[in-house]
Amino acid sequence: MAERPSALNMTVPEFSAVMTGDKQFKLSDYRGKKIVLYFYPKDNTPGCTTEGIEFRDLYPQFQQANTEIFGVSRDSLRSHEGFKAKLEMPFQLISDPDETLCLLFDVMKMKNMYGKQSRGVERSTFVIDGAGTLVKEWRGVKVPAHVEEVLKFVTAL
Repeated sequence: MAERPSALNMTVPEFSAVMTGDKQFKLSDYRGKKIVLYFYPKDNTPGCTTEGIEFRDLYPQFQQANTEIFGVSRDSLRSHEGFKAKLEMPFQLISDPDETLCLLFDVMKMKNMYGKQSRGVERSTFVIDGAGTLVKEWRGVKVPAHVEEVLKFVTAL
């Protein structure tokens, strides 16, 4: 297990994961490009749908800023393929059912839902620069205006 990138300006360890489109994500394949990794709790839920739509709608501006977007959740690839198709997302979704990436980026948290404690993904976004360095993180994200804030950050980078 690679060491977690616990601090800004730390090099993110090489990792790979399965993603939609029958593809394999490998961090080193994206050297020279900025990467937005956004972790979300669950496909087809209201907040996650809104967040996905906002990343989709601003995708051309992210591309102009030399930035690739990847959504990450514990959902299966099959679930991801349906969610991606339904929202017409132009970027890939990474499936992390064994929580390897969730643990690497420390996004698993205890949550309260209707008075019940459960372990789940804390909505979080990370920006990795073209050299593989973690340069920005948002944790406990609230969806409204978040994607615009991420876009503003990568555009200025």
